[in-house]
Amino acid sequence: MQVQIRNLVKHYGSTKAVNDISFTFGSGQIYGFVGPNGAGKSTTMRIMATLDEPTDGDVWIDGISVVEDPEKARQLVGYVPDQLPDHRDISVHEYLDFFARAYGLKGDKRRRVVEEILEFCNLKGIQEKHINALSKGMKNRVSVARALVHDPAVLIMDEPASGLDPRARIELRELLKVLATQGKAILISSHILTELSEICDGALFIERGRLLKAGLMDELLREGRKHRTVIVRTLNDAHSLCKHVLTLPFVDHARAVDPQTVEVDVLAEQDPDEAIANLLEMILKDGFRIKEYRPREADLEQIFMDVTRGEVQ
Repeated sequence: MQVQIRNLVKHYGSTKAVNDISFTFGSGQIYGFVGPNGAGKSTTMRIMATLDEPTDGDVWIDGISVVEDPEKARQLVGYVPDQLPDHRDISVHEYLDFFARAYGLKGDKRRRVVEEILEFCNLKGIQEKHINALSKGMKNRVSVARALVHDPAVLIMDEPASGLDPRARIELRELLKVLATQGKAILISSHILTELSEICDGALFIERGRLLKAGLMDELLREGRKHRTVIVRTLNDAHSLCKHVLTLPFVDHARAVDPQTVEVDVLAEQDPDEAIANLLEMILKDGFRIKEYRPREADLEQIFMDVTRGEVQ
């Protein structure tokens, strides 16, 4: 199973919400979709889920075009929106049963599938509660359950961790890992980049409708090592150390974060470890007394700050 997005374009009047983006991911992979608000993530995901039509380009899911054959493509996709609508007159069980019927499941098979999904998503204890009475975390879990009713090969999740408490986020993270081991291809957007780093096989960075960077996580983090941040805690004044390291040719930026701590961004296009060692040598040579010296590993947050400009459209 492979999902291919090719030259996707979506215009709303003069606004290019999605501007010629292409990427690919497949079975068993979790890809993070990263970008500021208004970058085009939700629009792209809605097109992938056959809820919107592109202005140009296409999405192929296992070779099926969402433009030419949306009904067939829809059978392969489970979509989790950023917010589950309130339903005052329907219970969790009734809600999932309704969607099982909508997907053509009948009789004993439908009842068995709904029971299995309730169990899998840990919803048995609240199956008779009305959806509008649920917490944000429980609504998100119901939304995931609904997306899984027809056992789709592809799962598209728009900010599923938004507003969740720590326990709910951990449970969601573990659930996604299980789904990936089952062979599902998963695309998830989130602003919680540290959590994406823990579960994703790859990531896509988008801003103002354009795809800025994409790749497997190992490759992205390896490239991110070219710009390393070092945390330096000194017995001297942090502002004095900050001014001093800014005079060094291989230092891109430095900032005092408290009276004794400086964060230093090191330019290390050739050998990041060599640059980090040189920085410590120069600091000690010039008489600064250091009580902690710790390189911060490259992560999605650092890559995000490097490739985006914070622009909106």
